[in-house]
Amino acid sequence: MVPLSTQEVDLVAKTIRVLTVDAVSKAGIGHVGLPLGCAEIGTVLFAEFLRHDPAAPRWPDRDRFVLSAGHGSMLLYSLLHLSGYDVPIAEIKRFRQLHSTTPGHPEYGTPGVEVTTGPLGQGFSNAVGMAMAERVLAARFGPDIFNHRTWVLASDGDMMEGVASEAASLAGHLGLGRLVVLYDDNRVTIDGSTSITFSEDVAGRFDAYGWEVAKIDGHDPAAVRFALGAALESEDRPHLIVCRTHIGQGSPMVDTKEAHGGVSKKDAAQTRKSLGWELEPFELPDQARESFRANAERGARSRAEWEERKAKMLADPDQAELWNAMLERRLPQNLAELLPDFAGTDATATRQASGKVLNVLAARVPALLGGSADLAGSNSVALKDEASIERGKFDGRNVHFGVREHGMAGVANGLALHGGIRPFVSTFLVFSDYMRPSIRLAAIMGQPVTYLFTHDSIFVGEDGPTHQPVEQLAGLRTVPNLPIWRPGDAREVVTSWRMALEREGGPLALILTRQALPVLAAEGVEEKAVRGGYVLHAESGDGVPELVIVGSGSEIHIALAAGRALADEGRRVRVVSMPCLEQFLAEPEDYRRSVLPRDVPRLVVEAGVEMGMAQLLRDGDRFHGLSCFGASAPFADLAVEFGFTAENILGIAREMLD
Repeated sequence: MVPLSTQEVDLVAKTIRVLTVDAVSKAGIGHVGLPLGCAEIGTVLFAEFLRHDPAAPRWPDRDRFVLSAGHGSMLLYSLLHLSGYDVPIAEIKRFRQLHSTTPGHPEYGTPGVEVTTGPLGQGFSNAVGMAMAERVLAARFGPDIFNHRTWVLASDGDMMEGVASEAASLAGHLGLGRLVVLYDDNRVTIDGSTSITFSEDVAGRFDAYGWEVAKIDGHDPAAVRFALGAALESEDRPHLIVCRTHIGQGSPMVDTKEAHGGVSKKDAAQTRKSLGWELEPFELPDQARESFRANAERGARSRAEWEERKAKMLADPDQAELWNAMLERRLPQNLAELLPDFAGTDATATRQASGKVLNVLAARVPALLGGSADLAGSNSVALKDEASIERGKFDGRNVHFGVREHGMAGVANGLALHGGIRPFVSTFLVFSDYMRPSIRLAAIMGQPVTYLFTHDSIFVGEDGPTHQPVEQLAGLRTVPNLPIWRPGDAREVVTSWRMALEREGGPLALILTRQALPVLAAEGVEEKAVRGGYVLHAESGDGVPELVIVGSGSEIHIALAAGRALADEGRRVRVVSMPCLEQFLAEPEDYRRSVLPRDVPRLVVEAGVEMGMAQLLRDGDRFHGLSCFGASAPFADLAVEFGFTAENILGIAREMLD
């Protein structure tokens, strides 16, 4: 590597600053502070250190760069453009405009953008997942195939967010030494100086986490170069490089909170003047692009050499099979045949059935990897005969995330984004609230993360209302692109897991019981449940039903008992199991009408709030659920207290029929 001259770095840094001002000025909105303040950092990293090939932005062994401070997106777009990625000036001119590849915060899908970073702290936690994935895949395929680094640019705001702290603690514990975080220590947030809210010793905190910490002047290219080089020399601990910078450097807004907003025409003109810039808006000097060519060519050569090593590795049939299963996400062709058959077995909690299915799948789907937030036994997610991931030992598949729900969810997104890993994470359903921002981003990015939420209702029992989810199920159903599967027995669990593995366009959540549930005796449950809702118990006779009772999860059994009792009384009552409302609503209308006839009253039973299932209700229909929190008591007593018994549902159904 031949470092850029001081003059070259200065020219590129000025180019980034002016291009940022031009784009934000044209859009009339945007953040200029970080791109102006971190121009030298970005230049040295992308032109000298980042191992990447702009012609192959998805090369598996490329270095990853994560702009966790996503509001500074123009820094990334400028660097991608200058490096030769498919981010043309025409798109930069469309900064923050509809359907552009240069949105206000970087979005996964733009060439060279590794992750959608919006909420602060998310990119940081995703990067920890990426660094973990690199170590896991290196353990599977060897350092000749996976041997890259993950680089992060983070802000003061990232350092304040709890999700970043959780992930940083885990990264230090695991010794993820190929993770390098550059902290833009500009000491200004939207409200003003960080001194009004933030006075801790960040370097000391990360040192306590087990990170290697350095402090530099972020505007000094030589200091940046030295710190990045030093990070390459040590892989025992993750690295934090505290870069003292000045937000809005080179502009009239330097060191002020105003640098977080847009830029006026006057300020834009003054910035250009202070930088000695005479070119027209969006006109860039060829020398600036030329400064990135050498590193891009090095990256192309590295990729070509890697392709040769990969070809040799794939000559081994076992390695080729493993590669296809992990990196190409190929599932066994006979997946449905591999899954357990629970028909005729004893009652079991759906969390325990899930654990059995997961272990069967793990034996045939090597990309599966995950764990829980300190609840592996309670969530039934431990992979038998598999080691745990530990510091220096990444050949295992059980991940102990500790009591770090939000960090766990952010790390899971990074594992999925990296490629080669199909992550699953788990906790109690009530604690899904801690994970919602990361779950939402998984849905936005379409990443195949599987969430296993157990202890799914007030029937958690004696732990009381703090641990009894009431509104969480409905809340998760409001997230677009997130199917929620709440199986009513072990056989529906099998279907739920099958749907999770076959899904490629986003995450999926399984909602599982603590308490044992009887196994449904109906024919073909596993295949019928694929459509999200199906007729579990058909009405007697040839006419249309008088009433349809709909249930999900544990409540399907009391609905079924009530339906059968009414059938014994000669009433035409249908019982419908609804393990996945989203899947059912996506089915063709003729199928939905065959399950829920248009003019037949419906009684929907679910141990949660009405929102979500209300989509099935019309005038005259009834919902039996909860509009309050639970209580501390044995679950059988709670069933009586809140009316989740077959007798109570039978009484409501009789009222509706009469």
